[in-house]
Amino acid sequence: MPFQTAPAHHRFLLGQPWFPSLPAEHQQRLLERTLTQNGHKGEVLLAAGVPVQGWYAVLSGLVKLQSMSSEGRVSAFLGVPDGEWFGEGSTLKTEPRRYDVIALRDTTLLCLPRNLFDELLATSLDFNHFLVAHLNRRLGQAMTIIEAGRVRAPEQRVALYLSRVFWQGRRKLLLSQEELGLLAGLSRQTVNKALQTLEGLGLVSLEFGRVAMLDEQALAAYAHRPAGV
Repeated sequence: MPFQTAPAHHRFLLGQPWFPSLPAEHQQRLLERTLTQNGHKGEVLLAAGVPVQGWYAVLSGLVKLQSMSSEGRVSAFLGVPDGEWFGEGSTLKTEPRRYDVIALRDTTLLCLPRNLFDELLATSLDFNHFLVAHLNRRLGQAMTIIEAGRVRAPEQRVALYLSRVFWQGRRKLLLSQEELGLLAGLSRQTVNKALQTLEGLGLVSLEFGRVAMLDEQALAAYAHRPAGV
């Protein structure tokens, strides 16, 4: 089947850097057995406390990973845009998911079933290299999450969350102010004011209620500048 007419989840797998090195029969198993799941904006696609079925990626849309403390406090600690994997920790440790996965837009997920994930882990060096690099990025994100929890100006917090969403240089990914507010835990009014400041500094552009990053390095530097500077 030509690449252009293949199903979306097939095109996604074919585009993974570790896929071409797999034996043909292994490639075919992946194409045949990966699953997709559709959900609407606001829907809990994957619930906390449920056994993990596999490793997930966002084929289209945008999701947030949201946890709740024992005191009932909700924390949205990561936004995952299309083209990115998530949930590797629970998949590796074979433990129930610790967070809800909520669609911020109409979203389609891909699920790489656990048995196929384990097979790749045991047999594919390229897959392991990819996974280690992915885990390293997640570690960096975890450190950013800790930093975002400290007291800082809303403009810096928004800059941090933008940097996180655009983690792999996704400069063309557009977010609405509503979506950014849901991820950053800020009101839409606060987000709007912060974005106006960032736009005035030439770090982002605002068009039709959407935001796009203009200068990735400068945005990250602004987010991490010392207080009072």
